[in-house]
Amino acid sequence: MDKKDQLKEVVDQAIADQKVPHVKLNKLGPNGVNVDKLTKPSKETRQEYWGKGLTYLAILLIIVLVVSIIGFVGIHGLATFFGDHVNIIHFLTSSDWDPGEGKNHVGAAAMIVTSFSVTLLAALVATPFAIAVAVFMTEYTSKKGANFLQSVIELLVGIPSVVYGFLGLTIVVPTIRKIFGGTGFGILSATLVLFVMVLPTITSLTVDALKAVPGHFRQASAALGATHWQTIYKVILKVATPRILTAVIFGMARAFGEALAVQMVIGNAVLMPSNLISPSATLTSQLTSQMGNTVMGTLPNNALWSLALLLLIMSLVFNILVRLVGKRGQK
Repeated sequence: MDKKDQLKEVVDQAIADQKVPHVKLNKLGPNGVNVDKLTKPSKETRQEYWGKGLTYLAILLIIVLVVSIIGFVGIHGLATFFGDHVNIIHFLTSSDWDPGEGKNHVGAAAMIVTSFSVTLLAALVATPFAIAVAVFMTEYTSKKGANFLQSVIELLVGIPSVVYGFLGLTIVVPTIRKIFGGTGFGILSATLVLFVMVLPTITSLTVDALKAVPGHFRQASAALGATHWQTIYKVILKVATPRILTAVIFGMARAFGEALAVQMVIGNAVLMPSNLISPSATLTSQLTSQMGNTVMGTLPNNALWSLALLLLIMSLVFNILVRLVGKRGQK
């Protein structure tokens, strides 16, 4: 007796032994059961198979895309060191950038220092404002006021980078030139532009961090006699600190990878910055301004790909930092 016959026998016996009439089974007799239909996958089962298949396919495509991007940038970026024999220590420590003159003139130190300076300064300026706005939205203002501020923040996020760069070029640069002298281009102009660009990101994530603090912390602090501000300063902000740090790191990643707006206000001079108002260049500004002027496979082109590889590595570092801070916050 095969499995189908066994199944049919079990079903027939169940129908014969039923004591409570069933809407669907009360009209079935011992010979009215379609065993083949019972053993075939149902429509819902087939839909589940299709859903799982499409999900796995999407995951596979994402993995292939990420690996392809990392591999492509890595191969071209490493060609500077393995193909053109540029010393990696010289690349990271020298500020002499003129790849057209040979491998001894490929030094990215000036751009690395400028990129980190702009990123850190923008984060330092934006973080206090972001925390202040987030505290106001979550602890002081009404729901309508918070919704209005949230709409304003979302509007700032939606403004294209070129608009920020144009505003910086027409407003920030002339103002700095008038106040401090010089050309007006430099780290200070780029910092002010990036401050406005990263402020919405840090603010939104900080708001989420403060909202995630359990209500019983506030209640316990109030029960101990703490004022509203003491509760915010001593309890809420301390509990939310890991999430706030995550928000700051996301903002720094946004600032570090910004290209167009920074390119328009920083001056694009590959020089080691001596002050905040001297023209300089970041990794991204040099990439966007010079990539179209080089020939694929040449040393100048490979050197620019090495800058792109450095940016990619920094993006991975920022992601790792976010995960480490997140795990610390869970503890």
